[in-house]
Amino acid sequence: MVCGLSFQKVQAQNRTLHLENHDDKKYYLGIALMYNTSRFNVSHDASFLFHDSVSAINPLNSGGFGLAGMHTYRFSDRFEVRAIFPQLLFAYKDLQYDLKTPDPFYDEAPVVTKRVESIQLGLPVHLKFRSDRINNFRVYMFAGGKVEYDLSSNSNARKADDMIKLKKIDYGIEAGIGFNFYFPVFILSPEIKISNGVQNIHARDASFKYSSTVDQLKSRMIMFSLIFEG
Repeated sequence: MVCGLSFQKVQAQNRTLHLENHDDKKYYLGIALMYNTSRFNVSHDASFLFHDSVSAINPLNSGGFGLAGMHTYRFSDRFEVRAIFPQLLFAYKDLQYDLKTPDPFYDEAPVVTKRVESIQLGLPVHLKFRSDRINNFRVYMFAGGKVEYDLSSNSNARKADDMIKLKKIDYGIEAGIGFNFYFPVFILSPEIKISNGVQNIHARDASFKYSSTVDQLKSRMIMFSLIFEG
């Protein structure tokens, strides 16, 4: 008898809806902690075939992190629009060059890795589709676009020929899936998304050895976020 009452009490606790009135809000805020792994999609320049120094260019995956503010507007039980601003991402992308004839004067190795660091101020906008809420759990999917401004862009810099220079502005498309977990005072949403740039961000300089062999660079990123909303 006692065991039966205890089991019914646990079931009742599990059915307790946290933030029951949250779904009535038209607008709500949140913050996100983000980790990303990113790389370049590389297109070789036509001169690469005749280059006497570089034999191969390989993009490598690199990690980064970020912070963001979330602004969400609900216009139906199923659909929301979300603007992420400000979004500040610290991202690192590596290019590995295989050299035919390493220059001993510069102590070059047969394989050279060039790291391109970015501090990106972004504004992604997403359309979200939400499932039904099951107790204190919900699934959602989203897709949209983004615009990013690289605060550390070196497109106007003039340095040695080992530089890879990037343009300041990038545009892209994004899509992903997330999960809402409702707690008594906040909602925790683990989320994963794919974010791909659609324009060439390489500021090519034919006089630079590592830049001249590359025609286009487009960003590719997978991002995992922990979002806290209330």
